[in-house]
Formats: sequence, structure tokens, C-alpha cells
Amino acid sequence: MAEETIYLCNFRVSVDGDWLCLRELSDVQLEMETDPISIEDGKDSKTIERANLMNVSKLLIKELIDSSLAHGRMLDDDYVPLQQFFIVLEHVLRHGLKPKKGMLSRKKEFWSVLESIEKIAPEAAEITTSVREMPNIKTPLGRARAWLRLAMMQKSLADYFKVMIEKKEDLLNDFYEIGAFMLEEEGMVIAGLLVGLNVLDCNMCIKGEDLDQPMGVIDFSLYMREQYNGLTEEDGDSVEGQSKMATILDQKNYLEELNRHLNATVANLQQKLEQVQATNALMKEDLAIAKNTILALQQENEELTAQRDLVTKDLQKQIEVAQQDINVEREVYQVSRAGLDTMFTEAKKQLEEETRLRLDVEKELELQISMKAEMEMALRLLEKDIHEKQDTIVGLRGQIEEIKAINLDLYNKLRACESSLKHKTEMVGKLEEKTNQLVSTLREMEKRIKDSQSEKLAAEETARKLGQIIAERDSKRAALETDLQIEREWRCTLQKTLEQEKEKVAQQHMELQQMRELKREYAELDAQYQQARNLCEEQEKALSELGSHLSESKLRVEDLREAQLLTREFQWVSDEAATHCKQCSKEFSISRRKHHCRHCGDIYCSECSDNKMPLPSSSKPVRVCDACHTQLLSRYSAT
Repeated sequence: MAEETIYLCNFRVSVDGDWLCLRELSDVQLEMETDPISIEDGKDSKTIERANLMNVSKLLIKELIDSSLAHGRMLDDDYVPLQQFFIVLEHVLRHGLKPKKGMLSRKKEFWSVLESIEKIAPEAAEITTSVREMPNIKTPLGRARAWLRLAMMQKSLADYFKVMIEKKEDLLNDFYEIGAFMLEEEGMVIAGLLVGLNVLDCNMCIKGEDLDQPMGVIDFSLYMREQYNGLTEEDGDSVEGQSKMATILDQKNYLEELNRHLNATVANLQQKLEQVQATNALMKEDLAIAKNTILALQQENEELTAQRDLVTKDLQKQIEVAQQDINVEREVYQVSRAGLDTMFTEAKKQLEEETRLRLDVEKELELQISMKAEMEMALRLLEKDIHEKQDTIVGLRGQIEEIKAINLDLYNKLRACESSLKHKTEMVGKLEEKTNQLVSTLREMEKRIKDSQSEKLAAEETARKLGQIIAERDSKRAALETDLQIEREWRCTLQKTLEQEKEKVAQQHMELQQMRELKREYAELDAQYQQARNLCEEQEKALSELGSHLSESKLRVEDLREAQLLTREFQWVSDEAATHCKQCSKEFSISRRKHHCRHCGDIYCSECSDNKMPLPSSSKPVRVCDACHTQLLSRYSAT
């Protein structure tokens, strides 16, 4: 498990201020007798892994927030700390993850963990759906990386982590083992740290990246504390001045981009205001038409009521006439019963027809009354909609006033940045003097290196001679030991020569003592040689670092000097002053348009200025002429 992560069980990671400190666990194990707490830390590897991930996460999040606030710009895919943050976040989600059994190997994928968030947080379903529909992402790991980047851009990554931690019993227990990062207290801490990233603005092109490929490793040298003290105070001031100048230029470009964005926002709001006013006028016309329709319906209603009254009166008269006729017919009935029956049936039919007509009139009246009620309701809704549109118009006017105030503040800040830029150009002259001083110190260091090399050669020659002497002494000692053994075997027969042999043995002992003294002197010389060699290596490293820093400072000073000379020499030519292309001398027309070179300021046709190059005054490649293109290309290739 430890081989798949960046934290490695052989090191303990801790944050010392703004720097990262690594300590080998072997050192901790040597102190087990005095520190009982380190025994427990050495045994529990998961605790060490969680602590390492937590410290690295704290450092990366702090670096992201500080850099974004210092530079005041939007973070993109090329920003190295942002890439390293996503790498560490992957390791956090993968720590303690239960592996899935596959056909070839056991894989650990946390895409299923992110997919399950939409069960508790429905707003995450939009991100999950958009990730599934991306055609260039084919693996679960790539989908998980795209999901994390989309959540980061929407500033909802901390909220989703908080949901996972709060519902870990329902979500995470099925995916993680006991002791995993997300199941312990470190998971709640990382969710709190991610809240600070909501102040960042990120712009990442997910469709253009190959998220299925393995990610790179983290370069801890960006966060390590440097142990080299060879840089002088003047060099530190020059680097700090250049970094401040780069910061000011970035802020200027950011303010210009923000100003353009605000102007576009103001134009959009004005268009929306005009559309709302036009809609309001149309609604007023519709309201007038509705009022006229209501008045016409009221008149028709009055006419219908008058007609109903007339019809009822006519019916009453007809009924009275019918009753009189009935009375007459009753009298006539006595004369002719057959004629009376026919008259009665005719009168009954007329009565039924009159009642049917009356019912039809009453139905039409009820229909007109319902239509009148509906028109009144529609009129009230229109009035309410008009009031809402008027409120939105007032709000939009307030927003326009606020945007104008923001534009004024940005203009004042831009003027302040320009004044500080002039001050930094004066600092460039001082930096040139400091570079001259660095050149002199570099020459002195080269002389010291030559002296140390000569001393090194002398020490090597002395060590070689001492080695030859020791080898000769060893051979003599071996021969004497063999002779001594032979003399002991023939001790009985050679008693007469015993005294002579004792004298020889005494001489050999004296020589052995001398050899021991030579050996001790050789050890001292070897130690001195090692010290001289280490000193020489340290001096060589210091000189190489000094040379690299000096070359970078010279290149930056030369670039700034050339940029100043170019801005002084070139002038922006107006459109009215140019009638022909400066390079091909062709006359401009409707088909052959004018184009400014962003480097020299002259006017060319599209064929003579169909090139784009990055300039110090612009964050993106801009249009330049053919001559400026070749000049800039040669300069960039030389640097």
C-alpha cells in the first residue's frame, strides 16, 4: 500500500512554518529506548501515512491561497502547485480504499465514492452527468479527476467533502478499510481546510487534458528550506525586486482584463435594461387592449340583460294572451269540444318554445359573466407583472451605478501601478551595479578552487607513497613470521644461534612499532584528505549555484533593457497616416485591410503580419510583422 503513495513509510513529514521537513523513521527507531511514544508511531504505519498526507495537504493549500492572493490572478492548468494539490487529493481519497477484484489485478478506484455523493446531495448529479458524457475520458480514474476539477471550479469541493464526512457511516464504510484517512479525524480537518479554497478562481480546460494517463510526482524542492548561505544580500535584493516587478505587471494585466470584463458586463446590463423597457411598453399596450376588451364586454352584457328583460316581458304578455284565449276557448268549448282540443295543444307548444328560449338566454348570460371574471383576473396578473418589471429595472440601475464606482476604483489602482512601475525601472540600474559586484566575487571563488585543487593533488601523491611503504613493510613482516616458525621447530638443534635470533627479533619489533606509527600517520593523512575533498565538493556546488543564479539575473536584466529600448524606439502609427503596406507597398482597400504590428507599431497588410509571438506587454501571443517575427525568434532562440 505504501508504494502507491507519495508519503513513504520511511519518512515522517512535518510543517515547520512555511517549509516542509522530512525526518527518517530509522532515526526515530534508534531513539526507542528514550522515547516510548516513537515506538507506537513506528508500529502504526497508517497513522504515519495519515499524518504525512495531512501535513502535505496543509502546505499545498497554504501555498495555493498565498500565491493567489499575492499575484491576484486566476489559476489555470499550468500552475504547478494546483497540479500537485490534485495529486495529493487523489492520494487522500485512495488511502485505505478497499480494492476491487478484476480479471488481471486488484484495482483501487475512488470514482464509485464520488458517484455515490449524488444520493445525498442532488446538486452533485449535474457534475456526475457531465463527466459521464465526456467522450475523451474512458477510465474511472479519469472521470474522478474530471469530477474533482469541476467541483473545484464551481467552488463546491469543500461542501461535498463535508457531506461525505457527515454521512460516512452510510457512504464511506462500504468503500474504505478501518484506519483510512476519510474515516478518521483527519477527514474532518481536510474538509475544513478545503473551505479556504473557495476564495480561489480556477479556469481549467478539462476536455483538452488527458486525465486517463498517470499523473506526475510532487517536487518537494519548491517547499524545502534551502541550506545554502552563499548568496549575498545584494543578490537577494535583486531577486526580490524582479519578483515584485513581475507581480506588478501581472496585477496590471489582471486589472486591464477585469476592466474589459466589467465594461462588457455594463453593456450587457444596458441591453437587458432596454429589452425590459421594450417589454414593459408592450405590456402596457396589452393592458390598454385588455381594458378596451373589458369595456366592450360590459356593454355587450348590458345589452344582453336588456334583451332578457324584453324577452321576459314578451313572454308574460303572451302568457296573458294565452290565458285569455284559453278562457275564450273554454266558452267556445261548450260549442265545439274538438276545436278546443286543437287550440289547447297549439298554446301548449308555444309555451314550451318560449320557456326553451328563456333558458338559452340565461345560459348565454352566465357565460358572459364567467368571461368577465376571467378578464378581471388576467388584468390583475398583468398589473402584478408590470410592478415586478419596474422593481427589476430599479435594481438594474443600482447595479449599473455600483459597476461605475468599481471602474473608477480600478482606474485609480491602475495609475498607482504605473507609478510603481516607473520606480522599478530605476531599481534596474542599481541591480546592474550589484551584478558587477557578483562577477568580482565569482572570480575570487575561482582562484580559491584552483588552490584547493593543487592541495588535493599533493595530498593524493603523499597517500600513494605511504601506501607503497606499508605494502613493503607487510611483505617483510610475513617473511619474518615464517622464519620465526622455522626457528622454533629447530630450536633444539640450533641453540647456539638462539642469541643471534633474539637480537633479530628485537630489531623486528622495533620495525613493527615504526610501521604502526606510519599507519597512524597514514590514517591522519587520509582523514585530512577526506576533509579537503568534502570542502572542495561543497565549494564546487556553491560555485555552480552562484553561476546559475548570476546567468538568470543577467538574462532578466538584458530582457528588461531590450524591452525598454524597444518601447522607446517604436511608435504607434495612426490609421490615417498609412495608405500603403510598409513591407510590400500595396495600397490598402476594402479587401486589403490595415493591421498594426503590436511590437513596432507600424501598419501592414494581413499577408505581411500573419504571425503571432508573445510579448512582455501581453499575457497572450499577439500579431507581429515578418521583420519583428524573425527578430523576436532569433532573440528567444539565443536566450
